Amino acid sequence: MLQGTGSSVGKSLLVAGLARALVLRGLRVRPFKPQNMSNNAAVTPGGGEIGRAQALQARAARVAPSVHMNPVLLKPQSETGAQVVVQGRVHATARAREYQAMKPSLMPFVLESFARMRAEADIVLVEGAGSASEINLRAGDIANMGFARAAGVPVVLVGDIDRGGVIASLVGTHTVVAPEDRAMIRGFIVNRMRGDLSLFADGMTGITERTGWAPLGLVPFFENARRLPAEDAEDLRDALPPRRPGKPCVAVPLLPRISNFDDLDPLAAEPGLDLRLLRPGQPVPAEAALVILPGSKATIADLAALRREGWDTDILAHRRRGGAVLGLCGGFQMLGQRIDDPEGIEGPPGAVQGLGLLEIETMLAGDKRLEAVTGESIADGVAFSGYEMHIGRTAGPDTARPVLRLTDGRLDGAASADGLVSGTYAHGLFGHDAQRAAWLARLGADAAPRNHDAEVEAVLDALAAHLEQHVDIDALLALAG
Repeated sequence: MLQGTGSSVGKSLLVAGLARALVLRGLRVRPFKPQNMSNNAAVTPGGGEIGRAQALQARAARVAPSVHMNPVLLKPQSETGAQVVVQGRVHATARAREYQAMKPSLMPFVLESFARMRAEADIVLVEGAGSASEINLRAGDIANMGFARAAGVPVVLVGDIDRGGVIASLVGTHTVVAPEDRAMIRGFIVNRMRGDLSLFADGMTGITERTGWAPLGLVPFFENARRLPAEDAEDLRDALPPRRPGKPCVAVPLLPRISNFDDLDPLAAEPGLDLRLLRPGQPVPAEAALVILPGSKATIADLAALRREGWDTDILAHRRRGGAVLGLCGGFQMLGQRIDDPEGIEGPPGAVQGLGLLEIETMLAGDKRLEAVTGESIADGVAFSGYEMHIGRTAGPDTARPVLRLTDGRLDGAASADGLVSGTYAHGLFGHDAQRAAWLARLGADAAPRNHDAEVEAVLDALAAHLEQHVDIDALLALAG
């Protein structure tokens, strides 16, 4: 089990890279994260949902994703509350303190899922959540030491040298955790080292002397990590795509509860496109050819945030200038005349006015739709593949001009009479090479001859080679028995 000294120390990436490295050694590998907190989720073949990071790790292990790889998924809907997904299905909605009381009741689900993964694999790579040193959350823990102790899994602690203070983080964790928890930790990895590795040789020795833990790796910064799907919206905000002046501009407001934002990754990698992810305080650029409203875990709250930033005014001005607008899932719902939430699914029951760019209305009610979809875009007959993950039903005059025709015969989305404003519930649209090329052609951008899936596979292979060189994988296998 890889646990971290804090959030975003690179645990997810290390598990993905180790999964691919061990698969290349001929082992059957399964990733596992007892509890994840992320609005970037993936649909499993059985129609459940798990964290996007575990889906990437499954891909690295060359197996289909399963709800048992991430039995508890928390999807924040507000500053203090989250939707609790258990083994792929919505289980409850809870505020932070309510969830703390709920955690012990979730451990049986976690251990059941872990047993399923163990039965399928030669080795299970377990990823912790947040920080192993959060002793204030230790009671009833299912994500870190609570799980490790219950399942009897040895722990390797990961620290991030790039953020500074890695010695204090690792040694401090040794100091504050209970002796019984400390005994589970067998070694440590220092991640994201830039520059001359020899400069930290004494640091590795010092950590070992103060903790008794085995030094299992000093891992250099892996630059191509940005080409893999990010799990956390903060990672998205920190790793903005390169500016490409003179290329057609696509602007995306970064909403507080943005979800499934790996929809944007294939666009960020296009050399013929200038993708701009707008942080709070940044206006929609006047030169934008397309504004994309991304998915959201809390559509009504994010619509309010969009208005607070003045992005609604910018988008309406962009539309008057003849610019195009595309809404994805929650962003699609925002484009309509009205959003009703009579059951209080996202917050207090009520209704809000949408941006009014499409003649549609959305009712947030009914079961969540979770499924993979394929089909073609109606305007040009270009194939696509992706998935749906949403609550809500949308209807109105503009749905008479759907965007997609699904293989099962359903029609999806809506478009304005002039075709400049459109929306769809399908995620993953731009990951399909032909569909992405069609969108770039509409924007007047040159589509590079790229295979997005092959690029992701190549990065995973390179990451595996990187970790083979800098992590003592044989020692990890010995720890795992």
